[in-house]
Amino acid sequence: MDPILLLYYALIGVVAGVAAGLLGIGGGLIIIAPLAALYRLQGFPEEILMQLAVGTSLATIVVTSLAAARAHHRRGAVLWPLLGRFIPGVMAGCALGALAADRVSSRELEVFVGGFAAVAGLRMLVRVNPPPHRTLPGTPTLLVAGVVIGAVSTLVGIGGGLMTVPLLVWSSVPVRHAIGTSSALGFPIALFGAAGMIMVGHGHPLLPPLATGYVYWPAALSIVAATVVFAPVGAHLTHVLPTRVVAVFFACVLFVVAARLISGGQWPSF
Repeated sequence: MDPILLLYYALIGVVAGVAAGLLGIGGGLIIIAPLAALYRLQGFPEEILMQLAVGTSLATIVVTSLAAARAHHRRGAVLWPLLGRFIPGVMAGCALGALAADRVSSRELEVFVGGFAAVAGLRMLVRVNPPPHRTLPGTPTLLVAGVVIGAVSTLVGIGGGLMTVPLLVWSSVPVRHAIGTSSALGFPIALFGAAGMIMVGHGHPLLPPLATGYVYWPAALSIVAATVVFAPVGAHLTHVLPTRVVAVFFACVLFVVAARLISGGQWPSF
């Protein structure tokens, strides 16, 4: 394994870690586009390029979301009974999302992820949660919501906070608890999503060495190591940098990512 490539993977983790610490996001959408670029550089088959990027992103979020869940739990911000009502639907949704990711072409998945990145950038730019509108839905509705959140999150390689937080705030859950519960829900989403991507990709004839299903471990482990180190740096910087300016910057990054993915354009060679 080329140590220069491992360094590039680690640099992706640095950016994702700082973003997570600064803005409270999992970094999945920031991870996927550079991952795809590096996979192309390594000559990975185009037919499974985006599946490998999505699966690897989910594998990294398993670790980072667990750390976030612990931090929010210590602050009493996780509503565990509410989270438990989501999990059966999330499990089913992650399975559906993994099956869908395996069935669509890499190019179709690239466009879908790009479109979602554009929505995420707009959400970060506007930073407006819907006002409380109703009481929390019953368990059947939360199960359906879990299916949708799990499926979409698995398809785009994220922890689901972009969907979970607005839903909980709209359902009159205080913002602090909505963010904490959403962060904790990111762990089962990433765990079941990554497991699903491993299973559907198992034995694929085009998989590169050191991949298990659609998770490429050299990239996953390098990104996780850097993310764990640099997330506290991002958290520290929240007290130094104007968060709004940083949010606008990362929103613009997501717009660039979205444009690249949707257009299918190649990133500059490294």
